[in-house]
Amino acid sequence: MANAWEIEQLMVSAQGRTLVSLAGLTVPRGQMLVLIGPNGAGKSSLLRTMAGFAGQCRGRLLGRAIGSKGYPYGLLSWVAQHEAGDSPLSVADYLMLGRRPALGLLRQPEQADHRHVAQALQLMELTGQAGQRMSRLSGGERQRAAIARALVQDAPCLLLDEPSNHLDIRHQHLLMQHLKQLAGQGKTVVCVLHDLQLAANYADRLWLLADGVLRCDGTPSQVLTHPLLAEAYRWPLLAQRNAGQGWSIVSSPQAANGMFVHD
Repeated sequence: MANAWEIEQLMVSAQGRTLVSLAGLTVPRGQMLVLIGPNGAGKSSLLRTMAGFAGQCRGRLLGRAIGSKGYPYGLLSWVAQHEAGDSPLSVADYLMLGRRPALGLLRQPEQADHRHVAQALQLMELTGQAGQRMSRLSGGERQRAAIARALVQDAPCLLLDEPSNHLDIRHQHLLMQHLKQLAGQGKTVVCVLHDLQLAANYADRLWLLADGVLRCDGTPSQVLTHPLLAEAYRWPLLAQRNAGQGWSIVSSPQAANGMFVHD
C-alpha cells in the first residue's frame, strides 16, 4: 500500500524545550489514523506540524517532498480544535470557502461547487442553518460547519484536531462513520481524539503518544493493552473487545490506589 506521509524527521520545540520528536514514520493512504494520549502528550503539536503550520518536518506527502514553504493547495483539508464564532458569513458562504483552492482567485462558484456545499450541509445536518450567520450557531453546530467546510474542499488528506469536541453522541458517531467511509474510498484521515472508545472502534491505526514521544504505533488490538495505556495515562485502563459490540474502555479508580502518585 502506498503511503500518504513518509516522515523522516519531525520536531516541535517551544522556549528551548522539545515538545515532540519523531522519526521514521509512515501513514498509509486510505486509512484512518487516530492520535491518542494524555493531555500535553504532543498530539495537537504533531498534527499541526503534519499540516505544515508549526515545527519542522522532513519527508514526503503524497510523493512530494515536504519543504519549508508548505504544501500545494488542494492536498490537505484542516479542522482546528476551536472554530472562531464571530464570522459574519452565512453557513453556506462559510462552507464555500472550502472550494476556494479549486476555484482560484477569480473564478466564481459554479453548479458543481454549490452541489458540494449542499451535500456537505446535508451530511452534517446543517441544511436548515445554511442561511444563518456562523455567529448564531451553537458550539456543536459551528464544529459541524468547520468539518463540512473541510469536506467541501475534497482533498486527498484530511486532518482534524479533536473533531468530536462539542458534538453530542449521535453526531460523534455519524462523523466517525463518515470519516471511516472516506478512508474506505481512498482518502487518508488523521485526527486527534480524547475519546478512547471512539478511537478504538473507528481507527485503522493508532499512535499512542506521551511526553512528546510515540509509545506505540499499531492497530487498536496492538496499542490498547493495559500496560501501554496505564504507562501513558498513569491510570489503570482496560480495553475490552466484545464480539458484535466493539471496544469498550474500562477505568478502575480503586485499582489506582497507591499505584500512581503526583509529581
